[in-house]
Order: sequence, then structure tokens, then C-alpha cells
Amino acid sequence: MTPAPRSPAVTVVGIGADGWPGLPGTAQDALRDAEVVIGGARQLELLPADCAAERVPWPSPLRPAVAGLLAAHRGRRLAVLASGDPMFYGIGRALAEELGPDALHVVPHASSVSYACARLGWPVEDTAVVTLVGRPAGQLSAALYDGRRLLVLSAGPDTPAEVAALLRDRGFGGTRMRVLEQLGAAGERCVEGHAGTWSEPPGDPLNVIALECRLDEGALRLSAAPGLPDEAYEHDGQLTKRHVRAATVAALAPAPGELLWDIGGGSGSIAIEWMRTHPSCRAVTVERDPVRAARIARNADGLGVPALRVVTGAAPDALAGLPVPAAVFIGGGLTVPGLLDACWDALPPGGRLVANTVTLESEALLAERYARHGGELVRLAVSHAVPVGGFTGWRQAMPVTQWSVTKAGDPT
Repeated sequence: MTPAPRSPAVTVVGIGADGWPGLPGTAQDALRDAEVVIGGARQLELLPADCAAERVPWPSPLRPAVAGLLAAHRGRRLAVLASGDPMFYGIGRALAEELGPDALHVVPHASSVSYACARLGWPVEDTAVVTLVGRPAGQLSAALYDGRRLLVLSAGPDTPAEVAALLRDRGFGGTRMRVLEQLGAAGERCVEGHAGTWSEPPGDPLNVIALECRLDEGALRLSAAPGLPDEAYEHDGQLTKRHVRAATVAALAPAPGELLWDIGGGSGSIAIEWMRTHPSCRAVTVERDPVRAARIARNADGLGVPALRVVTGAAPDALAGLPVPAAVFIGGGLTVPGLLDACWDALPPGGRLVANTVTLESEALLAERYARHGGELVRLAVSHAVPVGGFTGWRQAMPVTQWSVTKAGDPT
């Protein structure tokens, strides 16, 4: 016989700024029936007196406490309160990871994004969303493009001023800002201005920031594609130049969720542009020079990928303990004993390796590996038009030899 399905262990109820009256009857019944309700202090205060359950506020930081709280109340009828839609940047994700989706019964509320788009007249499917809840503001930079509409999920009352300052610093001072507070509640209001002149005091902590991005005249324009202008980076000359960089990221072939090792980070440009291809792409860059390592971190923050992990140390020793990569880029140190072998051994079947060099010694090494493993060996040469007296001629940069290869599966 097929066993009867188990009842969900936890009911997760989304609640909005309108509180208890805004909940459907099924959600109200679940909360009244619960023996324990876990939620934020503000959310718990929204429950009426006839919800007799024990009320347990989330501690801070929240994520490490999830497993312990669930274990402490195992066997009791448990409900969890969440803001808006629990599965949209909410606690629902952590609960599903901890218990499995079959253990949850989720009763969603309209999200703040749905409310904001309804007030603004913006189609939800055409509106980009960036959350700054528990995340550095620098990640907003990767989403800034002239003419783009953005919703920023705010971390609190100070976030609008922080966003305005970042926009000014990134050359988007002309961006129209609207701060939508207490969406769906009786106290809902909208504060409007422009990033370049924003001077509003901190308002309600429950706010969403709507941006209509405008690039200032003369500001550096950044593309969504790899090959950002060289001047977008702070560097000391150790920078994979724009055209070679675009070809290198294309050879690495990033896909959502994949991890890159960038060996010999220099200015961090390859890892940064790998991560900019998709918000879920991850990278670790290894750089032995601490000054350059600090510079990589600044570049990553300024270009919208502050989650780039910078490891200060010399490869191959610094590679020990790193998570398994989907791809590896070697931009320096090819002749260091054991480096190429360590990178190759770390790759799983189907993983990609790309190595660039300008020296004959390293080129010979790549030619030997090409003969052994196959792949593609190319020489990239770029020339720039420069003045020659009263005329114009070509000045060629040093050619770059590039080996790219996909690791085959183990023979059967």
C-alpha cells in the first residue's frame, strides 16, 4: 500500500504591512491553530490576542538559528511569519533548505514588488529587482544601465540615502528616485526626488526604492557584455586588456550558478566580468600581492560584484580547500611548478580551463598541453590606430597566446 502523505511540519504565512486584516481566512486559521509562531518582532506584534500561540522572535543573525529553533519546537504545531511572499527573498528559502519543500505549507501574501509595480504602473516582468537586505550596497552597481527601471528592496530607513550616494558616485545622479513606504497599509506614502540632490531624512524602515536610471553626461558607460572599458578598473598595469578580456570570458563560457577560479588575479577583471554575466555566477580570485588583492576587492565592489572572494596567497598552495570550480583561468604564473597540474586536477569532467600568456616559455608549455589534451590554441593580436606624424598608423599590442580546453570524462 502507498503510505499516506505526511502533513507539512511547518506552515509559513506571508503577512503585509496591512497586518492581520490583510490575511486570508486560511492564513488566520493556521495562525490561530498554531502552538508556536516564529517571526520578526514587528510581525509578531501584528497578531491579535486570540492567537494564543507562544510567540518566538527570530534572533540575529537569523540564518544560523533556523535549525536550532526548528529542533527546539519539533512535534508542536509550528507556524512561521514572513514579510510578503515567503519564497521571494524570504525565510521560505531557508526553511525549504532545512526541512525540504514537502515539509512546508506556504500561504503567500502579495510581495512588496507586486505592490510597488501596481502603484507605479510598471509591468512586473519588465522590472529588475535588487535586494539590499543583508547584502552590500555595491551589488546594485551591476544593475545600473541608462533607461532601466529598478526596484531596490531596502534594508531599512537609511537605505535610500545610501542608494542615492552610490548612484551619484557611479555617474547616475540624474536618476529619479521614489521611496514607497508601508505599501498596502493605511500609512502608505511616496517620497520622490533625484539621486543627485537627494536630501530626505530617514523615513519608515519598510520601504521599497523605485529607480528610473539616468546616466550623467560624460559618465563612463558600462555594457552588460564582457569587455568593459579598461578605465573602468583601478590597476597598476596588471590588467587583461579589453579585447583579450572579452575573448577570454567567451572562452570560459560562464553559465548561471557556476564557479570560476581566477589564478593571478591582477586587477580582478576576468573574475569580475565572469560574475557580471549572471547574478548567480561565483568566482574566487587568487592573488599573491596583498596590494593588488585589496585593489581587486575595490574593483569588485565598484563594478557590482562585491561577493567576489579574494584569496591572498601564491598558487598552487593557495588553492587548497577551495570549492570545486566549473572553470579555471590562469592569467599568470604558468611556469610555477605544479600550478597547471593542480588546476587541471581540480577540474571535474566537463570543466573548462583557459590560460593566457605573452612569453615564449609559457607558450611552449601551453603547446605541450595542447598536444596532450587537445582543445584550442590561438594567438590573439590587437592593433590600435595611433597618430604617426600628421597621419594615422597601427600600433600592435603584444600578442597573447591562449589555450582553452574542456576536460573529458573519465574513460570507461
